[in-house]
Amino acid sequence: MPPTQNTTPAVEVRRIIRCARKASLATLDSSTHHPYASLVALATEPSGAPVLLLSRLAVHTRNLGADSRASLLIEGSDNIEDPLAGGRVTLIGRVEPTESQAARRRFLAVHPSAAKYADFGDFRFFTLKLEHAHYVGGFGRICSLKPEDVLIDVSAAAELIAAEPEIIAALNHNLAEDVARLGARLSGKEGPWRVSDLDPGGMDLALGLERIRWDFEGEVRDLASAKEALRTALATLR
Repeated sequence: MPPTQNTTPAVEVRRIIRCARKASLATLDSSTHHPYASLVALATEPSGAPVLLLSRLAVHTRNLGADSRASLLIEGSDNIEDPLAGGRVTLIGRVEPTESQAARRRFLAVHPSAAKYADFGDFRFFTLKLEHAHYVGGFGRICSLKPEDVLIDVSAAAELIAAEPEIIAALNHNLAEDVARLGARLSGKEGPWRVSDLDPGGMDLALGLERIRWDFEGEVRDLASAKEALRTALATLR
């Protein structure tokens, strides 16, 4: 079995959200007021806040225009025989438009095909303003979490967030073998793993459509500390 980091419900929830590419969005139907569930593509802000790209023509977007209250069900049980034994989290809050360039950049990094329509007039990026989270980690593992348990504080990370594309490119170019080795040790699967996202608390690695998360032992601020965090991760997993 591949080695993993120590985990808590909060850590596991953050990993589920960061690694997910899709979620179930529940809104309140503006006509009937019944819950309306739909499938949406998902990415995250550096803080871990969910990012969505929605068309105003979609039913869920019209619902949000009338009432921004919503929830997202995100689950990580794709490779588990009994899906109810896997971890999942329901995020509850309000879905609001965002002009964040980081949100746009990170969403298109996870869903590059969305670049074909992201600039259409009827599409817009949204984020969930988290108010409450409910985690189920399998039978008997259930708890509620506050926003501060799920999201990380990036108030002092503006320079890192702005430099994220350059840092990721440098890691994937100059330390490609180390990145691939870390991905293989975490997942048990060999391949050209690449850093896909990076934030002060950790980095996400991708191999095709598969995504995994490594949480840093300390806070990363720049390329030098990102390289050091990668070397520390490899040393930890020896």
